[in-house]
Amino acid sequence: MMEEKPVNTNPLYLGFDLSTQSLKAVVTNEALEVLYEASVNFDKDLPEFRTNGGVNKDERNSKIVSAQPIMWVKALDIVMEKIRLLEFPIDTIVGISGAGQQHGSVYWRRGAQKMLQTLDSGKFLHDQLAFAFSVTHSPVWMDSSTTEYCDKLEKFVGGPEELAKITGSKAYERFTGSQISKIFHTKREAYNSTERISLVSSFACSIFLGDYAGIDYSDGSGMNLLDIRTKTWDAKCLEGATSNESNLEAKLGMPVPSESVLGTVSNYFVERYGFSPDCKVVAFTGDNPSSFAAMALGPTDIAVSLGTSDTVFLSLDSLPEEGLGEGHIFANPMSSREHYMAMVCFKNGSLTRERVRRDAADRSWKIFNELLNSTPRGNFGNIGMYYDLWEIIPKVRNGDHRFNKEGSKLNKFTSKEVEVRALIEGQFLSRRIHAERIGCKTSKESKILATGGASGNEDILQVLSDVFNAPVYVQDTSSSADLGACYRIKHALAEEGSSFMEVVGNKASFKKVCDPNRDAKEIYDNMAKRFEVLEKSIVQGS
Repeated sequence: MMEEKPVNTNPLYLGFDLSTQSLKAVVTNEALEVLYEASVNFDKDLPEFRTNGGVNKDERNSKIVSAQPIMWVKALDIVMEKIRLLEFPIDTIVGISGAGQQHGSVYWRRGAQKMLQTLDSGKFLHDQLAFAFSVTHSPVWMDSSTTEYCDKLEKFVGGPEELAKITGSKAYERFTGSQISKIFHTKREAYNSTERISLVSSFACSIFLGDYAGIDYSDGSGMNLLDIRTKTWDAKCLEGATSNESNLEAKLGMPVPSESVLGTVSNYFVERYGFSPDCKVVAFTGDNPSSFAAMALGPTDIAVSLGTSDTVFLSLDSLPEEGLGEGHIFANPMSSREHYMAMVCFKNGSLTRERVRRDAADRSWKIFNELLNSTPRGNFGNIGMYYDLWEIIPKVRNGDHRFNKEGSKLNKFTSKEVEVRALIEGQFLSRRIHAERIGCKTSKESKILATGGASGNEDILQVLSDVFNAPVYVQDTSSSADLGACYRIKHALAEEGSSFMEVVGNKASFKKVCDPNRDAKEIYDNMAKRFEVLEKSIVQGS
């Protein structure tokens, strides 16, 4: 009679975030409280790779931005040694998952699978995988050198709208499909010697698995290659990126649900670090989806990140009938087989707010907030649109646009107070109308989760609450991609059929900071209609 193994009553979860500038790891308990942390900064801790901000920029062409995958492997060696020194029982870790910077790609040389399967626990990973890559510099999300390949892909499938219908996004230079296309057309020998193509997330997952890990549905949605409906590689997109003879589908492998348990940890980690041989490896995903999971948004909730660029995140039960191409639709990392997440990005965020603060409020947030609060909701009918950079959505060139209540264009407003409110109302009206086009619907149950630098300014958040007509919350703890990985482990290991919200929903800690004013709905419903018409006129002018 076989002896039963004792049940682990204090299970731990290990989550990673392989971001642009660093590799971070967190260990949480079953209550998803962070117990231990370890990290490596690429610039500081790995100077031999000569990165700036975690990447290498081509001296002859600033559009070419890459990072060396062997640097990421060496960073993993260092982080694992730091975890070993934390002096907790590593064999109580029951699950591993993680996140990788989205859109980056890794090219495994022919024979690399065998290397992963036969790792020697007496040696560092970076010594054994030094020659595992057919492309030694991986293109990352900052690379913008693939415009011609984006155009080629869109033209091949029938235009940008058609590509968005298939994959959830128009073609973007940073997306993996155009990056693979560039390597296929310019480095054919390296492409032909490639056995497998991974995303940064599935690359990291492969090391822990000791075998090639499938690209998960959510991160795979950011490639312009995955059919967002069927969750399979789209034959026309694959051919448009490369050719019928490229064998690209085989090189990508079969995509997998984001909540999949892909297997148990490689024997390398069992022997070298003392992991339990039963420790599960859950599919890694992209950093944006993983951060989204850490926010644990309900079906009617909206997340608004107010940073250098502003981003709106939504959960969607189904694909929108219209608006595909307004932003990005990904498979939802919390329920990737059935549901979706939408992400709409706006370049002109905090830098634009800081510029108006400098000009109108003498660089003072205190004065800025006083000016904002000295004007009524609706700003006497005045509307402003401010673009320091060429905007993504809507696609307009830089410049400031001011309108009075009749819709006539103005060179300047009558006061600094009107200017400040026009900026903040205009930014949030833009976020609202573009989110609505992609499927955003608010209800009495809706809440807005605000993150990013400006989420500490309650006066700005009050305008956000009024424009969307929903209460605004902030998260007590920083929601990060590595913590999202731990949330996803807990869900993946839970009883089959359990929803993400049932397993993790109450773990994210929120604090309400403001409710919408009673007159907000009437004021901003009307204002949103006017804003949409005026914005359209600017787009047509561009």
